[in-house]
Amino acid sequence: MTTMTSQRHIEHSTSGATLADLLERILDKGIVIAGDIKVKIVDIELLTIQIRLLICSVDKAREIGVDWWVNHPAFSRHQQDQLSDTVLKIEERLASIETRIPAPAPAASSKAP
Repeated sequence: MTTMTSQRHIEHSTSGATLADLLERILDKGIVIAGDIKVKIVDIELLTIQIRLLICSVDKAREIGVDWWVNHPAFSRHQQDQLSDTVLKIEERLASIETRIPAPAPAASSKAP
């Protein structure tokens, strides 16, 4: 008489998937995390913080209509060029001011005879 031993194992939803696979799935499908924090004292709302976090690829974001960075001035090439020009002008002004300031004279040592 032979006895069969059956083994059972629990398969998790991430078993067999690497971190790279999981990240690829999240970026491909997207994930939204939302939450609200409200601070109230005696039914008087003092503060409300609404948190909305979307994690997905750029392609997925554009597909669902999220593309705020395209026209945002902080991310435009024109804005970066303006900042570079401003920094260059400030450096030139600083250099011209430094050339007009006389170098400090060495302090005379006071030795008593």
